[in-house]
Amino acid sequence: MFELHSALERDCQRVGQLPLCDVLLMDERHYPWLILVPRVAGAKELIDLSASDERQFWQESRWASEVLQAIHQPDKLNVAALGNMVPQLHIHHIARFTTDAAWPKPVWGAVPAKAYDAGVLVQEASVVADHFAQRCSDFVSALL
Repeated sequence: MFELHSALERDCQRVGQLPLCDVLLMDERHYPWLILVPRVAGAKELIDLSASDERQFWQESRWASEVLQAIHQPDKLNVAALGNMVPQLHIHHIARFTTDAAWPKPVWGAVPAKAYDAGVLVQEASVVADHFAQRCSDFVSALL
């Protein structure tokens, strides 16, 4: 049975569900940062997905990238599946700017993490949910 890893549960705001993935907003205000987590029990790598789930994942990844592009107009989008700290398959989608604290280096460890204010986190998640709903008729918001 699929269960979201406790670290992702702790560090993120649930935004909603796409046909394959849970959509999470990382609680890190330095960078607009979405995480897609395929709801496949035991998956650690993209190769653990079936061929059809892998195709579905790439469509959902495209939507996540489009959402970040539409909301934030970043200079670059970083998409990565690292999983060194959290073994559950999860894919980061991070909007990057030439003016951000880590540019041009990776975001991890560049500056101490800084959480959103509670109201801002929910507001940002709501904007993200609205953009996903425009792209995917099967999107289910977790913000009800």
